[in-house]
Amino acid sequence: MYLTLLSRVLRLSTFLPFLLVCTAPHFSQAQDKPYFVTYSQDLEEPGNLEIETKSAIGRPPGGNRYGALSTELEYGATAWWTTELYLDGQATARESTIPTGVRWENRFRVLMKEHIVNPVLYVEFENITGADKTMLEVVGHDGQADLAEDNADTRQEHKHEGELKLILSSNVRDWNFSENFIAEKNLGHEPWEFGYAVAASRPLGTTYRNCTFCAEKLTVGAEVYGGFGDTSNLSLHDTSHYIAPVVGWNLPGRSRLTFSPGFGLTRSSLNRVYRVGFAVEIPQFGRRRGDAR
Repeated sequence: MYLTLLSRVLRLSTFLPFLLVCTAPHFSQAQDKPYFVTYSQDLEEPGNLEIETKSAIGRPPGGNRYGALSTELEYGATAWWTTELYLDGQATARESTIPTGVRWENRFRVLMKEHIVNPVLYVEFENITGADKTMLEVVGHDGQADLAEDNADTRQEHKHEGELKLILSSNVRDWNFSENFIAEKNLGHEPWEFGYAVAASRPLGTTYRNCTFCAEKLTVGAEVYGGFGDTSNLSLHDTSHYIAPVVGWNLPGRSRLTFSPGFGLTRSSLNRVYRVGFAVEIPQFGRRRGDAR
């Protein structure tokens, strides 16, 4: 009964953004980059709330196929600060459907004006289990073997982790180039783990038209991400790395659909991981609630 109910909740969270689109047809379109792992300098506008789901679907050798889901609530607190709550879960074939934890993320823009390189500082606290398979980042010696372990065992492993990122991002003509340097630490006695993510993207068209099926509503690009080992073994040995084309489609209702097939580059990586995301933005969410009172 519990697993059936939880499975329905996970499916509902996948369709929640679609329901919001139907109730907000007058909103303009979201403009975030279509990345799944890499962050750019874009922050949520003050007062706006974005609800986004990101899924990761894969099958490690010797393991069962799984689907992981992260539901994100992102709020623009100020022009230089965006805060975000993640709710994670996963379902593994022939095993179980379980929640895997929560994350609280904060991003701070260092320079308000546009520069050649725009730095953003990222701080996150994670309260997750070893069963988490969302692959929102790859650090240390993360590998396919971790994703093949049984839910009954990994759900017993509780992790309280802190994560820091230095985000560097540039807009050059119609292109965006973003680089992330990641440091993550279990708040127990584990070593620091390191990783990276780099990405580039551009819209297919640059003129604005009020349309849905046109080139300027599509953004294409690619991400490359992986681990750098940890403080006890800082190297590329036994680490995972991926290359992933990305496609983003800006839809009516201030919403965005994204898709990315990822391909493993090392023996520690999954052969393939497929990602689908959907986001909808609600302008001036806080102000609307205040007006209602």
